[in-house]
Amino acid sequence: MLEPAYQADVVIVGAGVAGLSAAHRLTSAGVTTAVLEATPYAGGRMSTEKIDGFRLDRIGQLLSTSYPELRLTPGLDALALRPFAPGVLLHSDGRRHRAGAVPSSMSTRRARGALHAVRALASAPRSTSVRGVPGQTTLPRVRASAPLGTAVDQARLGAALARLASAPVERLLARPESAAAQALAERGLPARTIDGFLRPLLAALLCDPELTTSSRCADLALRAFASGRLCVPEGGAEALPELLARALPAGTVHTGVRVTSVATTSVTTAEHGEIRCRAVLLATDARTAAELLPGLRVPDFHPVTVVHHTTDEPPATGASLLLDADRGGPVAHTAVISQIDPSRAPAGRALISSTVLGTPPPDIDTSVRMHLSRLYGTSTTRWETLAVHHTPEAVPAMRPPHDLRRPVRLLAGLYVCGDHRDTSTVQGALHSAHRAASAILTDLTAAGSLHRAEPLRTAA
Repeated sequence: MLEPAYQADVVIVGAGVAGLSAAHRLTSAGVTTAVLEATPYAGGRMSTEKIDGFRLDRIGQLLSTSYPELRLTPGLDALALRPFAPGVLLHSDGRRHRAGAVPSSMSTRRARGALHAVRALASAPRSTSVRGVPGQTTLPRVRASAPLGTAVDQARLGAALARLASAPVERLLARPESAAAQALAERGLPARTIDGFLRPLLAALLCDPELTTSSRCADLALRAFASGRLCVPEGGAEALPELLARALPAGTVHTGVRVTSVATTSVTTAEHGEIRCRAVLLATDARTAAELLPGLRVPDFHPVTVVHHTTDEPPATGASLLLDADRGGPVAHTAVISQIDPSRAPAGRALISSTVLGTPPPDIDTSVRMHLSRLYGTSTTRWETLAVHHTPEAVPAMRPPHDLRRPVRLLAGLYVCGDHRDTSTVQGALHSAHRAASAILTDLTAAGSLHRAEPLRTAA
């Protein structure tokens, strides 16, 4: 018998969330698709280790309920998101402060009204009623050293977050671009608000403690924070790629297949030789993509280390994300993650997951324990260390100038997607996959009617 002209319409290299999402869009449009993954499992960096009933994320990127692609991506209808408490907890000067909770009903006009009301009464006695401030009956007593500053500073911050929440994305992308730290300093916010709240928050959202990230990307991150709730997938980070993989036709995803070269109409694998197709989509991490296509740019990366502890006496912080405004140790943010998502720990045990950004200290467990003891205000001596996950190239850096819409179509038949083509977030990875799938469908339709290919044969 003659060999088929091709074995799939599209071959996707990489089974992370970008590749799986693109595969779902293509197969839903009737395009035969083969997803090739070099590792034994799908999911890429969104992986979860299982130890003694615990579910431990290797990177633990924070999601937001406001991410559009979580709603728009086919296959994620059943994704359960477990939100943190509104806003965040800030640890500063030995105390914890709730900050950044923007009521969903608070419009920009009401936020401005609140700011004017607090300004007018900033010098009034502390017992004076403050009308026009949503949910506020008296002028709050705020110490000058508190991370959010005075009542006027807090109202100014609330107004800024409310404006961001309602701002069109196009308007944010049209702003002048600089490093996030420089942009924040130039916007008239008090230094204590920037250093005490915005810097630790953005460090957690961008995995960039020095805020070298493009100000446009930082604005998008703050917009997502202000218009939604920080959250994690129920069951661990792997839940998202597992849902995408499960929704694909049987036999679409092939693990343990290492691609050694790519062209516009074929890929070559170490295990199955050449696989012919009509288009190839690279959905790997940036470094692997550049190894297969040497002309692609490899960005710098932000390293991330996640340390997981367990105890039978959880700290009393509720379902909150706790940030260190003082930067008094290696931990950038931490949470009793089992109180946000109980499925991540067995009954009677608490799971505390803490993130270290940048190069970790030599004796990381001891340093993290000492820091957590101060943050939570409790002894960590009897806590059990479950795992330490260090990922040197966890998050692509987005330093200015940063193109948030890097081309996904390299030439007819060859495409690329991933968080290195958009923003370095799950939202960015899914959005780049959306763009790539749309480009492939446009090109295949223009080239002629789609027809069914022979299924990819697996090794005996």
